[in-house]
Amino acid sequence: MERESMEYDVVIVGAGPAGLSAAIRLKQLSAEQGHEVSVCVIEKGSEVGAHILSGNVLDPRALNELIPDWKEKGAPLNAPVVDDRFYVLSDKGGMRIPNFLLPPLMHNSGNYAISLGNLCRWLATQAEELGVEIYPGFAAAEVVYNEDGSVKGVATGDMGIGKDGEPTDRYTPGMELHGKYTFFAEGVRGNLSKMLMDRFDLRTDCDVQKYGIGIKELWEIPADKHKQGLVMHTQGWPLDSKTAGGSWMYHLENNQVSIGFVVNLDYWNPHLSPFEEFQRFKQHPFIRKYLEGGKRIAYGARAINEGGFQSVPKLAFPGGALIGCSAGFVNVPRIKGTHNAMKTGMLAAEAAFAQLKSGSPRNVLDGYETAYKSSWVYEDLYKVRNVKPGLKWGLGLGNIHGGVQMWLHDLGLGKLLPYTLHYKKADHESLVPAAQAKKIAYPKPDGVISFDRLSSVYLSNTNHEEDQPSHLKLKDPSIPIEFNLPEYDEPAQRYCPAGVYEVMRNDDGSDPRFVINFQNCVHCKTCDIKDPKQNIVWTVPEGGGGPNYPNM
Repeated sequence: MERESMEYDVVIVGAGPAGLSAAIRLKQLSAEQGHEVSVCVIEKGSEVGAHILSGNVLDPRALNELIPDWKEKGAPLNAPVVDDRFYVLSDKGGMRIPNFLLPPLMHNSGNYAISLGNLCRWLATQAEELGVEIYPGFAAAEVVYNEDGSVKGVATGDMGIGKDGEPTDRYTPGMELHGKYTFFAEGVRGNLSKMLMDRFDLRTDCDVQKYGIGIKELWEIPADKHKQGLVMHTQGWPLDSKTAGGSWMYHLENNQVSIGFVVNLDYWNPHLSPFEEFQRFKQHPFIRKYLEGGKRIAYGARAINEGGFQSVPKLAFPGGALIGCSAGFVNVPRIKGTHNAMKTGMLAAEAAFAQLKSGSPRNVLDGYETAYKSSWVYEDLYKVRNVKPGLKWGLGLGNIHGGVQMWLHDLGLGKLLPYTLHYKKADHESLVPAAQAKKIAYPKPDGVISFDRLSSVYLSNTNHEEDQPSHLKLKDPSIPIEFNLPEYDEPAQRYCPAGVYEVMRNDDGSDPRFVINFQNCVHCKTCDIKDPKQNIVWTVPEGGGGPNYPNM
């Protein structure tokens, strides 16, 4: 069946903070300057916010610029930060770093502990009131190109394809969405964004991207243990000194607590399980005391861009642009990226609108690239560019180096730091052979504070139509058993936070087989990033499939 197509001025892939901010800004400019612009946003989640997962302590800088009267309009920012704490943990205790020692960049005064999913739902209502068309449940499966090689738009995936690859009785072909410009706001490690970076050599002049895996739970805790607006971060235990990561605990409204753990994906030990590290972390006495008597109500996981300044690719290409986490604008030391994602969406929107209004739009949005380099996003990332790569020297020296970097910038002495550290290896290249690494004995979950992966996935409301091809593709089906298993004890069994990958054997231990339980996938993208041979390729399932986060 031939695909139908729809024409727009701007097509936006992804209804996260970057995509929605771009859509809103386009319509604001359209209304202000009396020049009609048609805007469409497609979202692979079943609803806006269904696939959004973040800590999140929001720096409202971009929101203040985009919608200055957001308070009057009811934006869900209900928990301003009132107490900000940072700890370095040992196995039985820890030390709080006094706030006066922390660089001002790391302070959270004026910020808000929020649900990013709920903020995106609110942004979607603002966009629709301005005339933006938003279509949840439609996954962008491929890029459509013009004859000259420029991006023409995207095509949504076909619905109703069976496991055998043949159409079923519910088959519906995808639709093409064409735009003068297409913005890719897919989030971290977007599959189309990855293809575009290769096709247009967007990563030629930047470092490799670096990543972390963030695993999050939402809890309801007793009122006497809850302090709305309390923000806590930790480093150290349970990770070893060569493995970077950390935690957060944010006290939201209604006695709810957002708690999560991040493991940088350049970790070295193939026996490490980020999920199990998180479960172990919650048993620390500094943390357990808040959760005892509480109830876990939601679970999820998502990869995080961590490369920062030196890993940002070229942003514009013929017919389109990368915005938000598709490009990677997270400020790792501040543990914040939403403000930068929103601002880059706004910058791309302003560049596109100027071209559309001119009547003869240029193929490449050079103005977006220029605007980024003169924006506060660029400055935000530049100040901390050496903090994350300095962690290669270990937690102690890395933190001292990073702290000096941030203090000097905050004191206006950044010119004393003219150098930029670079990333030499991608995250999938960091593992040592399993025989050279110590196995980690993780305790069994107690079902009260710590839990197993399958019961956790249940709380993510993840669902995929079972009669469809797996969206997790193996370039070479032999690699998991013939290479990854003997060399690295097949780390996919442990780095996946949803139990997607298993090595199954006969009762006598013979005949190992690699099994992909794609129905469990929470769309975190860790497998696409960490597989040692880059053999696993994450593609989109049917639209609407995946997690359904209520307020993550």
